[in-house]
Amino acid sequence: MKIEAKRAHEIISSFAQKRILIVGDIMIDEYLSGKVTRISPEAPVPVVEIDHETLRFGGAANVALNLKSLGCVPLLIGLIGEDRMADNFFDLMNDSNLETSGLIRSHSRPTTVKTRIIGDDQHIARVDREATEAANEQETKNIKQKIETVIGHIDGVILQDYNKGVLTKDVISFTIKLCNSIGLHVSVDPKFTNFMSYKNATIFKPNIKEAQQAVAKIFNSDKEVEKVGFELLQKLKAESVLLTRGQKGLSLFERNNQVIHIPTLARKVADISGAGDTVISTVTAACIGGATKKEAAILANVAAGIVVEEVGILPIHKDRLLAQIAS
Repeated sequence: MKIEAKRAHEIISSFAQKRILIVGDIMIDEYLSGKVTRISPEAPVPVVEIDHETLRFGGAANVALNLKSLGCVPLLIGLIGEDRMADNFFDLMNDSNLETSGLIRSHSRPTTVKTRIIGDDQHIARVDREATEAANEQETKNIKQKIETVIGHIDGVILQDYNKGVLTKDVISFTIKLCNSIGLHVSVDPKFTNFMSYKNATIFKPNIKEAQQAVAKIFNSDKEVEKVGFELLQKLKAESVLLTRGQKGLSLFERNNQVIHIPTLARKVADISGAGDTVISTVTAACIGGATKKEAAILANVAAGIVVEEVGILPIHKDRLLAQIAS
């Protein structure tokens, strides 16, 4: 499952200035790194002397960063709190030259932060600060208003769900209906809660764990995967389903009983965090840029193979993607 370098260059060149809206759960990934010097006298746990702090985009924000690195113009809509981390998030957005007009301050929830504590290069603990209840009536109204304001000036939409409350059933149906009414591409990266609410999307991209939970059964073989893939395609009335299968790569399901299995290209897996964000970003940019869904899935597979070889959540850059395909 390969794509010619010339054709890949044509598709990736088309990413330039494509405006893509991302609606979803915004997160910050915080890394506190240091040395373990002793065991705490208060409890049998290591004491980490922090000497380095790093903040990175997570969730829907990481999708926006991936799109930016691919050459697109992302616009992010989501909720952040009225706290110090929200201020830090604005700084991160400005440092990355990302548009901030879609950020909505919430009076009732904190900015979602995933704090990872690293001692002597070992992951010791993770601390989450978040609210997972559905956005309230006013927050939902603000989200829908933001979407309505920009929908006529964009080339496609990504709904990025992490079950943190932004993508309620109301917001989901509102956005997809709006996109369908004007013929706009809409990609979905679902989570468990509203999995079956994402009907009539252009591309529906669950991972294997999410799909297994949705149909309440375990499946691994290609034959079993195909049965479930076409079942989801029919129930969700999607144009296509792109199932990410970890080390087994991707499976693309399209109408007329067409299925393609694309094996993974990762040579050495260091960290799978953020790979799904890279896949949804690349496949969406490629489709909007004129690629077939098969070409888009192949490019996304190459992109995912690159990012999982790096430690930490890092975006895919268009030059690295082109170089990998050329090699």
